[in-house]
Amino acid sequence: MQLRYNYRVYPDASQRRALASAFGCARVVWNDCLRDRKEAHAAGLPYVTSAELSRLRITQAKCTEERAWLADVSAVILQQSLRDLDTAYKNFFDSLTGKRHGRKVGPPRYKSKKDTRQSIRLNTNAFALQGNGTVYVAMVGNLKAKWSRRLPASPTSLTVTKDSCGRYLLSFVVDTEPDIFPEVESDTGIDLGLSAFAVLSDGTKIDSPRFLRRAEKKLRRLGRELSRKVKGSKNRAKARIKVARQHAKVADRRRDWHHKASTQIIRDNQAVYVEDLAVSGLGRTRLAKSVYDAGWSAFVGMLEYKAALHCRTFVKVDRDFPSSQVCSACGFRDGPKPLHVRQWTCSACGTVHDRDHNAARNVLFEGRRIVAAGRAETLNACGAPVRRAHVPAQRGEAGSRRKGRTTQAGLPGP
Repeated sequence: MQLRYNYRVYPDASQRRALASAFGCARVVWNDCLRDRKEAHAAGLPYVTSAELSRLRITQAKCTEERAWLADVSAVILQQSLRDLDTAYKNFFDSLTGKRHGRKVGPPRYKSKKDTRQSIRLNTNAFALQGNGTVYVAMVGNLKAKWSRRLPASPTSLTVTKDSCGRYLLSFVVDTEPDIFPEVESDTGIDLGLSAFAVLSDGTKIDSPRFLRRAEKKLRRLGRELSRKVKGSKNRAKARIKVARQHAKVADRRRDWHHKASTQIIRDNQAVYVEDLAVSGLGRTRLAKSVYDAGWSAFVGMLEYKAALHCRTFVKVDRDFPSSQVCSACGFRDGPKPLHVRQWTCSACGTVHDRDHNAARNVLFEGRRIVAAGRAETLNACGAPVRRAHVPAQRGEAGSRRKGRTTQAGLPGP
């Protein structure tokens, strides 16, 4: 199983210049290769292979006067930029043919030097962990990192990123074995919402922290200050960084809270059942800001990969399942109800239900039914091998997971 570990790094002035040069060279190689393929496609010529692009846009380009500065950075960075372009094209073609599930992927686009986020990727030939706590990056030097936790194994690749607020981050990918939690008897269904972030089938309610809502007052003030600055001025650049830093704080707090809550749920339950929500559709309603502030998709993704990592069962219940309409006591379907109805009484058995708790219980029953019907795998990561598959992750640890409607411990469902 592959995991991603992220650390803050603090380059000095010369290292920042070297990293800026590396970011720029990787971007130029990407754009040059993308332009060649677009022009060949427009002219009706065959698809330009990676070997040809490597020869023309890297090897031979270093010998020209206009691209001689490509030799100032590690060749590994340039080759990885070309490989990333190949991956982008593969994702696009797989999306067109239906091999790639989920939202449609568009064709690769040109990168701009004005983008506030820049990154380079390296393999083990271009970086090394030093004994003094630094990380050596080829043609950059030894970078001083903040080791917030220990790496469980030797990394297989490294991504150096500069984010929108000017922070530098190291992202290591490592191969590791599942960390098995002790088995427990309980399982739970989860209903995600806005008034309460999550309600578990045992009645436990997890309050929504609303990180963005709590930071809105400061963000509005910083936004007004940014709007007053002259475009293109240094003061506007400083004001933009202030806004970006505040948004980064909100995102970091939300991510940290998601990690803690998801780990606790996985630790306390042997099986976790959750509804497959249409977040993108809810993001087009008047509740969009609250929906994205909650971060349901990121939270469910954490539950899914942590179930695989810690040998737990994870099942997604179909989004068409009427969890809020069915009585969890007698099974009678009482019909749809508007969102402002938080309690209702079953017309068949007279049971008074809390809307969210009833939905969580129904998700639990439906998840158990899916497993009992054989629509979910019964082996988990401890009882069967898990295919190695790297998934681009958020900052913080992340694990391998494969797309599918129903999975158990990260294995693809039917």
